[in-house]
Amino acid sequence: MDFFEAVAARHSYRDTYTDAPVPREDLIKIVEAGAAAPSGKNAQTTKFVVIDDPALLAQIAQWVERPTSCATAKAAIAVVSKPENVFLGRSFHVEDYSAAVENMLLAISALGYASVWVQGYLLVDETAQKINKLLRIPEGESIEVLLPVGVPAKKGHNPPKKPLEERMWFNRHE
Repeated sequence: MDFFEAVAARHSYRDTYTDAPVPREDLIKIVEAGAAAPSGKNAQTTKFVVIDDPALLAQIAQWVERPTSCATAKAAIAVVSKPENVFLGRSFHVEDYSAAVENMLLAISALGYASVWVQGYLLVDETAQKINKLLRIPEGESIEVLLPVGVPAKKGHNPPKKPLEERMWFNRHE
């Protein structure tokens, strides 16, 4: 699948996955795509914990009840970061992990898997702190995003996007 096909195919998959495994070789390719993302001042503040242990996945799924995909994912990627002042007292860790996540979502689609950017549910009931402890994330660092990964059991869909002419201009905003 070429780049533009992967962009068109990528969608937020919130349904169940099949029982097909996600080989570690593919998980490594996905994380390599994330690690290749740009980062502010090349600080590379984003880290990744790849989870394929069924017991760990089941525990995380108990805390992250939605989307449904978390309960049936055969793997997940915990995207970990911490604020680091890298330029004029400013941290770019949010931008860093966001770029990494988008690269990984595109790689996931290109490899024929599906995922969804899970972030909001990490803020509920101290879920991020529970996962940090479970995955032994060092003090000062935290899971920011969870990407469940698997072979989708159902065909996903992309919601309609606004027409480009409503979102793009040349030279000046009209």
